[in-house]
Amino acid sequence: MMWASRRLPPWAVDALLGAGVTLVVSLVISANQGGRHGPDAVAYLWAVGLGALMFARRRYPVVVLAVTGLGLFAYYAAGYPAVGLGVPVAAALFSAAEFGRLVHAVVTGVVVVVVSVFFRLVEGQDFSFVVNYELAGHILLMAAAITLGDSVRSRRSVQEGARRIAELTAQRYRQEADARVHADRLAIARDLHDSIGHTTSVISLHADVAREALGRDEAQTRAALDLIKSTATRTMAELRRTVALLRSPDENSRSVLSLSNVGMLRETASAAGIDLELDLRIGVGLPATVDASAFRIVQEAVTNIVRHSRGGGARVTAYDDGTALHLRVADDGPGGAGDGRGEDGDIGRGHGITGMRERAEALGGTLTAGYEESGFVVRAVLPLEQPS
Repeated sequence: MMWASRRLPPWAVDALLGAGVTLVVSLVISANQGGRHGPDAVAYLWAVGLGALMFARRRYPVVVLAVTGLGLFAYYAAGYPAVGLGVPVAAALFSAAEFGRLVHAVVTGVVVVVVSVFFRLVEGQDFSFVVNYELAGHILLMAAAITLGDSVRSRRSVQEGARRIAELTAQRYRQEADARVHADRLAIARDLHDSIGHTTSVISLHADVAREALGRDEAQTRAALDLIKSTATRTMAELRRTVALLRSPDENSRSVLSLSNVGMLRETASAAGIDLELDLRIGVGLPATVDASAFRIVQEAVTNIVRHSRGGGARVTAYDDGTALHLRVADDGPGGAGDGRGEDGDIGRGHGITGMRERAEALGGTLTAGYEESGFVVRAVLPLEQPS
């Protein structure tokens, strides 16, 4: 039955089941056992009708069950040869149980048995034959039909549940993949923003220096242009690494960013007239992601100072306490409406502070930025152990 249902359309399965019901019942009728008169065309037409009901069993299982039971009573009332109880109603009981009408199937089976036994005993048939001999076989056949139908329903339900779970699992994997892609894009966008923002500031500052020194101080002009060229070269190299990462997302292809290289930011700050002090008290072996994110946060903070600070000095402090890396980047410039930074220190509508905060939160840390008495301060706490 299940073998056929996987390979045949439902109507074909119902047709085969109906043909089987008609054939079996017709064979039992043709045995011509008992009854007030022999089988005739009406008796065989009744067998065909039982089989035809199978075409409605999926849509109307309870109706098929009721018509089968009533038809059986009508058949015996007409005095046709005995066909038993279980054989004529087995297919209807199976169908009702298969499509979730288990209670209806059990009740119908009980009613058929009780009514049949009652009338046979009233007619004077032998009690031992009717109850002790035949009844057990009829009950077992009907119980088997109901059990088989319910097992088919249960198996179908399990398969449907498994299919649904597989669909939900696939959907979750797609969502996780999309989230990873989105996170990678955000990380690359932050890298580009930090790197290009920093180098653009350097190029802009030294372009101003070259323009001011043009025709007056050839050495200073040449030095500024050389610095612009070297900065642009470094920027192109980093862009190539980023494009390579997009083409082949291998963590090993990322550029090595570390707080140990934060000294290179002094040149940018110095060109803007800002004295940058470094106070780095960090142990060896910082996690690579923490080290790289810390460098980017410091780089962006220094870039903001170069662009917007009206002070003459800045200080970068970094230390780890064994559980987290603590960063502080502060300038000594006064704050105000002319500073160019918003309430949280972001630049106009830019994404500097937002990007730094995203980097910190991605590691399970925090970042704050705002004005204090000493100037504008960026503070970050980056846990050394990443959240699972």
